[in-house]
Amino acid sequence: MLCQTETDGHAVARSRRIAPCRCFRRDQTMTGTVAVLGANGFIGCRTVELLQLSGWANVRPIVRRPDAFASLSRFAIDAMVADARDIQALTAAFTGCQYVVHAVAGDARTIVDAIEPVYRAATAAGVLRLIYLSSASVHGQSPPPGTDETSALHDDQTIEYNNAKIHAERRLGQLSRDGAVQVVVLRPGIVFGPRSSWTGGFADELIDGSAYLVDGGRGICNSAYVDNVIHAIKLAIEVPEASGRTYLIGDREEISWADLCRPIAEALGFDLAAISASAPLSFAPRWKQGLKESQGYRRLVRSLPRPVRSGLKAGYAEWRKAGRNATGATTAPTVMVSEERALLHQCQTKLPWRKAERELGYQPAVSFEEACRRSVGWLTFAGYPTCRNGAGER
Repeated sequence: MLCQTETDGHAVARSRRIAPCRCFRRDQTMTGTVAVLGANGFIGCRTVELLQLSGWANVRPIVRRPDAFASLSRFAIDAMVADARDIQALTAAFTGCQYVVHAVAGDARTIVDAIEPVYRAATAAGVLRLIYLSSASVHGQSPPPGTDETSALHDDQTIEYNNAKIHAERRLGQLSRDGAVQVVVLRPGIVFGPRSSWTGGFADELIDGSAYLVDGGRGICNSAYVDNVIHAIKLAIEVPEASGRTYLIGDREEISWADLCRPIAEALGFDLAAISASAPLSFAPRWKQGLKESQGYRRLVRSLPRPVRSGLKAGYAEWRKAGRNATGATTAPTVMVSEERALLHQCQTKLPWRKAERELGYQPAVSFEEACRRSVGWLTFAGYPTCRNGAGER
């Protein structure tokens, strides 16, 4: 039932479902209902899928607009419509739920402004525990060696997203001092997988000619496959001692950015060596990069039918080919290197998740190799022009 007050009408459609990871077995059940705020986003949507498919908990997706429920409408599931800044609507949406997963994405203002309404509504609705999805980016895109959950946070970083997440964490900490709702903060790293911008977004950039890896992507990527993140969410819900704690979450393996991007490039028939770029002395204007990487821009691109997107990308690729000189040599591509990407691609620190292991029993359930296999499989399913044999034959 998709409802704002009591609006009837859910649609159940046949669709290819991505199987739950083994950490969500059907013989594991809990008592209670989990509200997922931001259920139309990448992590929120997958959280709903895993909870619903595994039967581990009752789940209530909460989205900002009725049409945002489209991707989950294949399930016969109750959903609510509420803006993350509307206390009254949130209170109604949370009523009857024991747990809330705060997975709202957005710009810096939305990140901060959504904290107090969500906490106040959870209090009013009698929610027991709130799981807040923060980000390892609070430590910066290239954190110093030895960084962990106890490291000091600095809100004067050049990346506004980082500062917003820090302010959100601090405000949530202030609010939760009243003890009305238990709070657990999770800081996942680069969350990737089917439907993620790190998977589909990079594939789009390869196709339209804007992809790049700074210094060949040799830096450490603090990856966190989406199902591993949701495994941590599950543990944060069920482990009593997690209340009031903060946890970094990541994959077991130490990988580079080239490791993350290579399977995508190979599937599409591209050579990573051809897209290596040097970190510039100055970076692209932040407003341009911010627009390109904004949720609004990505939603707009995703809203276009796949044939339209493919046609636009093909046209752009042909336009770029026109830049070849008379000898047939290709002019070196001009890429708009962002400060955020440059810092990420040059990172030298693998962030630890040992605190989550000790206190939550967290162990990444999906290996990086398997995560890459699933991600590339999704590209094929989603209609990207992947190679059939991995050697360039389409």
